[in-house]
Amino acid sequence: MSVTADALAIGEPAVLRTSGVVRRLARNPTVVFGVFILGFIVAMGIAAPWLANFDPAAINPSFRNKTPGAMESVRVDDGVRSEVRHWMGTDSLGRDVASRVVYGARASLLVGVSVAVIAVGIGLAVGLAAGYVRWLDGVVMRFMDGLMAIPAILLAIAVVSLSSAGLLAVIVAIVIPEVPRVVRLVRSIVLSVREEPYVEAAIAVGTPTLPLITRHILPNTLPPLIVQATYICASAILIEAILSFLGVGIPAQTPTWGNIMAEGRTLFRVYPHNILYPGIFLALTVLAVNLLGDGLRDTLDPRMRKRL
Repeated sequence: MSVTADALAIGEPAVLRTSGVVRRLARNPTVVFGVFILGFIVAMGIAAPWLANFDPAAINPSFRNKTPGAMESVRVDDGVRSEVRHWMGTDSLGRDVASRVVYGARASLLVGVSVAVIAVGIGLAVGLAAGYVRWLDGVVMRFMDGLMAIPAILLAIAVVSLSSAGLLAVIVAIVIPEVPRVVRLVRSIVLSVREEPYVEAAIAVGTPTLPLITRHILPNTLPPLIVQATYICASAILIEAILSFLGVGIPAQTPTWGNIMAEGRTLFRVYPHNILYPGIFLALTVLAVNLLGDGLRDTLDPRMRKRL
């Protein structure tokens, strides 16, 4: 019997099961560290209008390529000039790097979360159908194998090149190569659970297909899918930065970490801050999401749980 079915059989309330998972997560230092960093990045993106000292798109040719900490005299609303610091310097167009990095967190997190949700949703539906309907399995999996044969970044570049550049096109381009991985995961779980005695007993008593899937098969796919979603989110953030760095992702006027690094690569030897700071935040975000995924895997996997 599945873990979910066992819990229901002994009458354990859902609140207690959830609280137990939360307690195990709170005792896992990997999860705590990942959540702390990720929470900081999320808070930074939400508070971007208040944290940014300058408009991220404002161009100031007279104050370009300034080193971190440079002070600029700006005019405020009442006509009085005030000294404002460029904490991360300026780029080749005089734009404040710190403001662009702060606003870039929004684009990266939006892409990562959107891709994870969409890819998991599509992959779950297709994987359940492929794993449960035997004649559909071969057709679906051969198509998924074909998609997986193409490197994810090349497939994403091809999809973006065939459409107009924009946030939606980037999300779709990253979702397509991620779906087959979710499908294969869900299908493998369904094939295993389908042979369990409690599923066979449910079929023998005439349980309809939809209730059978939602009550007995679907709950077994959720813990691995939650972990997989975190890895997809981290991968999507990284691929979005790569696409933007190559100039085929989100348009340059929208501040993203990839765009910032792409614009600073020509003068990297002289002004490394244009790549250093967005690269640090990109690495921290991907690290935090991966740490969260590792912690969730260790907590939700019964075999790993005994080690905690």
